[in-house]
Amino acid sequence: MRSPDLAWIGMERWKKLPEHDRTRFAHICPDFVVELQSPTDPVQTLQTKMAAWINNGCQLGWLIDPKNEKAYVYTPGNAPEEIHGFHHKLSGGTLLPEFELDLLKLK
Repeated sequence: MRSPDLAWIGMERWKKLPEHDRTRFAHICPDFVVELQSPTDPVQTLQTKMAAWINNGCQLGWLIDPKNEKAYVYTPGNAPEEIHGFHHKLSGGTLLPEFELDLLKLK
């Protein structure tokens, strides 16, 4: 079992879970995850973790490296997109079309 820094599950999938699973840590792969690299986390370890999320059904993942001002966007069937510099915004894409993260807010 893994626990990302942030996870989101669509309501349709959430409602399919048994009631008792909704009151604790649910055994379900999220649709969207975010990992924020801390000084003690090697980026390679988090990249492996992000690939595992995507391989298990996650539709969108963001790995954010504040120290180096980098972000990696993970989607199924694609190599991670590497974003250099916090002058960019990350988009929720088709999964979360009205959601974006302004990386400048992390500086």
